[in-house]
Amino acid sequence: MASTMNFNVPPPLTDYLSRLDTFIENEITPLQNQDDNDRFFDHRREHARTDWDRGGLPREDWEALLKECTRRADKAGFYRLSLPREYGGQNEASGRGSNLWMAVIREHLASKGLGLFNDLQNEHSVVGNFPDVVMVQHFGSAAQKQELIHGRLQGKTRITFGLTEPEHGSDATHMSTRAEKQADGSYIINGAKMWQTGMHKATHCFIFARSSGKSGSAKGITCFIVPRATPGIKVESYEWTLNMPTDHATVSFHNVHVPSSTILGREGEGLSVAQAFVHENRIRQAASSLGAAVYCLNQSIEYAGSRKPFGKPLASNQAIQFPLVELATQCEMLRLLIRKTASDMDGMPHVEVEHKLGDKVSMCNYWANRLCTEAADRAIQVHGGRGYSRHCQFEHIWRHHRRYRITEGSEEIQMRKIAGYLFGYTGPKKEVVDGPKL
Repeated sequence: MASTMNFNVPPPLTDYLSRLDTFIENEITPLQNQDDNDRFFDHRREHARTDWDRGGLPREDWEALLKECTRRADKAGFYRLSLPREYGGQNEASGRGSNLWMAVIREHLASKGLGLFNDLQNEHSVVGNFPDVVMVQHFGSAAQKQELIHGRLQGKTRITFGLTEPEHGSDATHMSTRAEKQADGSYIINGAKMWQTGMHKATHCFIFARSSGKSGSAKGITCFIVPRATPGIKVESYEWTLNMPTDHATVSFHNVHVPSSTILGREGEGLSVAQAFVHENRIRQAASSLGAAVYCLNQSIEYAGSRKPFGKPLASNQAIQFPLVELATQCEMLRLLIRKTASDMDGMPHVEVEHKLGDKVSMCNYWANRLCTEAADRAIQVHGGRGYSRHCQFEHIWRHHRRYRITEGSEEIQMRKIAGYLFGYTGPKKEVVDGPKL
């Protein structure tokens, strides 16, 4: 779907949002309201979700509720929207399920606030996001696709992603985890990973390890699909975070033996696999942060109009008005950039996005995440004591979205990429500017 100067949401997408809202109202909201499931979303949410006596892991009843919501969304035909038709999705040439569609949908859902229909703390939504499927779809063998993609959609497999290490985060090319090739073509993996989200329920791990080349080189890193039950894999701890519960594991690998058939993609080109889903994930995450910022802004505007200290509405004070004006302006501008970038992504092959649009994707993502935390903080201030309480959602939004300023590629790394495009160290200008590597 090539970008045009028409910034209106396409009528089919408007219709889809309407049908999605009706489904949420009829199916998901009643589920949230029954059996005191509201405890997972009101002021009790952090405690209700967290099994404090089991390492801070998510409670089983919380995850069961998310699973039931997903089942209903899948049955209704919403959950797999972004997937190709061969996997039960609706992604097609006409744009349905495209990056533009997903950006609009994720902003729309997040702007509604916290609810069972869209709980980003768990990357849960009635319209699913599938970064692991994207990786296997682009790089997997037929057997890997059958086992992992179909297994994932049937609820038989769950994949966790092992790239970051205790001593290495953004500097992935310097990773310490090693995979040594054996005489029979198999590999033995030794090392450690950190922040392996979902490890407590994983059936498979995507483990990135250096199999050749020098430290610091992008070449020589391989992605292995390692079954969780493989001997030598040990969960050392689950790291407690700003927003609980946690399923973020620190994992060690001691002489983990895997056959060459576990390699995803080509040997030594694992970072290409890791990059496969980055742009789609970042633009969709940016849209979610924008939506959450819009929720905080709208709630603040409503409250400022109804709260009347000293006999007049809070909204009559410029000290209240001007910060909200700034946020509203930034939301409007960011929305246009996100949708323009998403539309441009849809108009080119997947492999060209990094070279032609990587800077714009990074702009959208880092600014949206920052804007969201600023909007949540301002909402807390506007709401005063109530805003500081857990009876409002702002503290939860701030605590959750604050993580995205680090985990989706830190602000600094994304700004570094944008600088590379600006000065010709990478991107289209690199063809005419022979600058040093940034």
